[in-house]
Amino acid sequence: MITSTTHTTPHGDILELSLARPDKRNALTPEMLTALRDHIAACKRSSARVLLLSGQGPAFCAGFDLSLCKDHPDGSVMRALLSSLHDCIAALRSLDIPVVIAAHGSAIAGGCALLGGGDIILTNAQAKIGYPVPRLGVSPAVSAPFLRDLTHDGNARARLVENTLIDGRTALRLGLAHECLDTPEAVHPRALAIAAGLAAKPAAALAATKRWLAEISPILNADSGLQASLALTGGEEERRLLPQAWSRL
Repeated sequence: MITSTTHTTPHGDILELSLARPDKRNALTPEMLTALRDHIAACKRSSARVLLLSGQGPAFCAGFDLSLCKDHPDGSVMRALLSSLHDCIAALRSLDIPVVIAAHGSAIAGGCALLGGGDIILTNAQAKIGYPVPRLGVSPAVSAPFLRDLTHDGNARARLVENTLIDGRTALRLGLAHECLDTPEAVHPRALAIAAGLAAKPAAALAATKRWLAEISPILNADSGLQASLALTGGEEERRLLPQAWSRL
């Protein structure tokens, strides 16, 4: 265990990073995202040949822990969350090794945004996936550049402005997931099996392929997307609507 909210588990040539706050459905904190970013960066200095990103408990990730914003109406906590989320996705995308994401149960808001860092994403049929944050005065623009790389522009636009969540089968159809299992319990073992298959492939060839993919499919305007989200933090709409989130806690 590295921190109380992020675990690393080696499986031979596979390094698994687990969001480990199951009692909060792995709701993200700034410290949690910083630790995750640092662990991702450490993969570059390790012998790992595949990274598996997963979440403990009933869900992959329910998004940001918005209760942390309650005592910071100036938007400082939200800015830290958005900036650290952007850094984590960018770090995942920069890896030369394949990234497999086991997104069981739910991948909502910031949890859904993390999917933009994956090469192969698995979920389950009844999972809840999407970006419902505009109803709280929060812009998901930070996710947009990475989401566009998973889905075509039309699907990305719809997901970013639509408040409803979609299920795993719909995510598969739209490109947000690459495999959809029948149950949440089936997601992690299947993801681990896929990761094992990737780890058995020639590492240099996979690294060269990922570098080439980054060249032909660069993430455009990622910093601009982050700035668009940051521009709303601490604003009137966010201060008025965010209390709806923690009133349900």
